[in-house]
Order: sequence, then C-alpha cells, then structure tokens
Amino acid sequence: MEPQDFVFPDAVQNPKHILVCLPSGLRELTLVKQFLPTITELFKPADIVLLSMPGIKVTDIFPRKGFQILSPSTGQLSWSGLAKKTYIDELKELKFDLVLDLNLQTSSFTSSVLLNFPEALRIGRGNHRGNPFYNLEIKTKYLRDERNIYRSILDTISIMKNQQVA
Repeated sequence: MEPQDFVFPDAVQNPKHILVCLPSGLRELTLVKQFLPTITELFKPADIVLLSMPGIKVTDIFPRKGFQILSPSTGQLSWSGLAKKTYIDELKELKFDLVLDLNLQTSSFTSSVLLNFPEALRIGRGNHRGNPFYNLEIKTKYLRDERNIYRSILDTISIMKNQQVA
C-alpha cells in the first residue's frame, strides 16, 4: 500500500462517501447507534454506509433511514476471517473517500477493509499500539469509557471541520 499525503484540517472538510466500520459488541453497537445523528450532521450531505462485523445483523437495532447497512456473510470471507477480494471489490465500487473505524477492538476483518482503501482518509482510535491502518488516530483521555471515547473522536473531527480552510 502506498501512503497518501493528507493536509489537515482540509482532509475532513467535504467527504462524499463514508464507510463507518461498526464494533462487534452489542453494548458498543448500542452506544454507536446513539451517535448516528451526530455522524450524519457532521458529514452532511455525504452518503454514509455502515459496515457491520461478519455474522452480526445490525438491521434490527440500527435505523435504515438515511443509511445503507452492509452485513458481510460468511461466503464473503476467507477461511481466516478476512474480507475476500470479491467483497473488497464490491466495497471499492462505492468509492469511499473516508473510512471511520468505530471498532474499539482489534479486528482482522476491519483491518483487511482499511488496508484496501489507501486513497481514503482512514480515521481510528488512538490510545493503543499503533497500527498502520489509519491516516489519523484520535487519542482520548478515556481508556475504557466507550461513550466518551466515541464522543471525543467525533468532537475532534468536528473541531477540525470547523477550522477555517486556507
């Protein structure tokens, strides 16, 4: 993967197609659901696609209105749990220019998705041993308080978006 150069805060100003990688735990999914209006408002008028972890159906808990929800089936995964090339190709057709990883746990599946979007701005949580999957890691003072971790990530992006672009 060739690294892309991004200039901040310009890079977060006007994404058009956003992929939000959802967490795997029910508790975290419930918290993320509370932040969906914030994400929508923050990135308006971008198209937002929610990507659930394999085997987890989120359509029962997440509203369909305003979001496309993708839930990969086991047939779209390799034996190791990574996304198959055919599934990655389907995702690439959606031309994401920003990928927001809200999965607070390490996930091979999410990593395989992130690494296949080198041209996109990839945002994830800091406070852990760095992975080469993100262009921007947002560190918070919260270590185990998921609600405040999500709030801090979105607040930081909001501050960057409200900066005057030169």
